[in-house]
Amino acid sequence: MLKTSLLALLVSSVLFPAMAASELNQHTDEQTALRAQLELLKAQIAQLEARIAAQEQQSAATVATTVEPAMDNATEVTAAKTEPQKPEGIRLGGAVRTNYSHTSYSDGNKNRGGDFDFDIFRLNLSGSVGDITLDAEIRFFDYMTTVKYAYVGYQFAENWQVQTGITQVPFGNWPYNSHNYFFSTNYYIGLEDDHDLGILFKRQLADNWQLDLGFFKNDELGGVDGYVSNRADRYSYDIVGARLPGEGIYDDPSAALGEYNTFSGRFAYHTELNGIKTEVGISALSGGLHDGERRAGDYYAWGLHLNSHYGNWNLQLQHTEYAYNLNAITRMVVGSYGFYDSIAAEAKSGTVNLAYSWPVQWGPVTGLQFYNNYGLVYDKSDASTNTMMNVTGFSVAAGGLFTYFDLVHARNQPFVGGSAVGNSNDTERRFNINIGYYF
Repeated sequence: MLKTSLLALLVSSVLFPAMAASELNQHTDEQTALRAQLELLKAQIAQLEARIAAQEQQSAATVATTVEPAMDNATEVTAAKTEPQKPEGIRLGGAVRTNYSHTSYSDGNKNRGGDFDFDIFRLNLSGSVGDITLDAEIRFFDYMTTVKYAYVGYQFAENWQVQTGITQVPFGNWPYNSHNYFFSTNYYIGLEDDHDLGILFKRQLADNWQLDLGFFKNDELGGVDGYVSNRADRYSYDIVGARLPGEGIYDDPSAALGEYNTFSGRFAYHTELNGIKTEVGISALSGGLHDGERRAGDYYAWGLHLNSHYGNWNLQLQHTEYAYNLNAITRMVVGSYGFYDSIAAEAKSGTVNLAYSWPVQWGPVTGLQFYNNYGLVYDKSDASTNTMMNVTGFSVAAGGLFTYFDLVHARNQPFVGGSAVGNSNDTERRFNINIGYYF
């Protein structure tokens, strides 16, 4: 269009004046004059086209050096705008849960056709302000109030995060070595879903491996001399004393103890072969036992774990060994859920868990998971009978509702008619439904 406009302008400014001159001079040869003017016009057009071509080349070079970098910057800005950003601020959530149980070990429960009870009301806080994250959970029961975890976190490197506060002790299959409402037998000896006060460094999964390293100054209630009214009012199972000769299994401890200065590490490696995704790992922890005045003993635990996924199937395996070294003590006192119990000072455990997840669209129901979890605690230092628990059941996810249906068979198992240091050969049964609304 630029070339056409210039050509029209040139023609109007050159041709029309020439035509006017030829009309005034009638003795001039019109054809000769027109031919001369046309030759001149062609020469001027050629010069103009050459200048236009040079200007276009210069403009293209300018665009190449200025517009393309600007387009790159625009692309980066657009990518930054479209990349999902976590909203800053603290979010509030929680759950309300109720529980139905029908048991073989309580005549009153059987005569009533089971019992339906309030379980918990809990509140969760999570989010971030600036670069600092917060995660916390407080639980309200009929008989106690307790903090499960409460920690702040900071991502100080691409694959490393630090957490400090009441945070989970890294050990075994993570975050749970179970699929059911009752966890595994390891939970009741303090080696599943345990939370203590300390600092945790987490190397998130990269290059197929991850590493968790933690130092825990004491348990979540401040250790042996923590300022609490009842050292059994806690979520996690922890050592709170030594079980002396003559004391009952459920008695308050007369020789108080507390865990302190515990180092814990968990290493896991991830592989995939023929569609089977597997995590294999090793865990270990070691710490001291304090009686309020001096170091009274020490303890350690180690475990090997496997967590494998194939399609909708999940297999978990774990072998664990632990020991509390305290003179000639063969039993320790643990506290949790508002009461005291006992465990062997030294033992081994093994767990085998199999689950199948089934996504569905049945009205509000979006997912089912069927599972069988088996656990055994054996080779106990106090010569008590093995603790066994097998849970067969399924869970249902439906909107904000999440429900467990569990059939438990167990021997010498807490919450299923026994204690971890019991000597019963009877297998007890508990049918349990836990209904939770999560918000």
